[in-house]
Amino acid sequence: MAFTTKGMATRQRLLEGAADYLRSTDPGTATLDDIRAATQTSKSQIFHYFPGGKEELFLEVARLEADRVIEDQQPHISELDSWAAWDRWRKAVIARYRVQGAHCPLASLMNQVGSVPGAAEVSTTLIAQWQDHLRRGIETMQANGSVSAEIDARRTSAAMIAGIQGGVSVLMVTGRTDHLEAILALLISHLRDSGPVAA
Repeated sequence: MAFTTKGMATRQRLLEGAADYLRSTDPGTATLDDIRAATQTSKSQIFHYFPGGKEELFLEVARLEADRVIEDQQPHISELDSWAAWDRWRKAVIARYRVQGAHCPLASLMNQVGSVPGAAEVSTTLIAQWQDHLRRGIETMQANGSVSAEIDARRTSAAMIAGIQGGVSVLMVTGRTDHLEAILALLISHLRDSGPVAA
């Protein structure tokens, strides 16, 4: 559906307001009336911009949350060209998940829209983008001699994503970032120890 510039701005305001509200509560308990009250919009406006109702709105919020996962790691994840840069990225990831705590808005939203067309693409796109940033960072470190050329950048970046997701899963159960911190430290040490230059 095509919207005017004003319509797009209204839709975006509604979307971001819904995201702010859903970040503070369990999406499983939220109703369209809750969203309407939180965003100061009418139910007819919600259905005008999101004809699929709650599922469509939640899917769009999930896409917004997925984008924020990468945005929260910027600019560090795009500048992985030194060990100091990798350390800044590591700290940014840990800080993000400390703030998030045991409640993961994206995971909660995906549980709500898992059967909706396009839902699987949200997660796969996020993982692909995240892994691609890390792969490029490893390749940059290989080019400047800090990481061994024998390291498989694609495989190692995949291991990093798996490790982070595992650490976040434990965080959601325990409320603690210990496991996330441990796996990030271990994987970055693996990269450092591989190269002829570990300064």
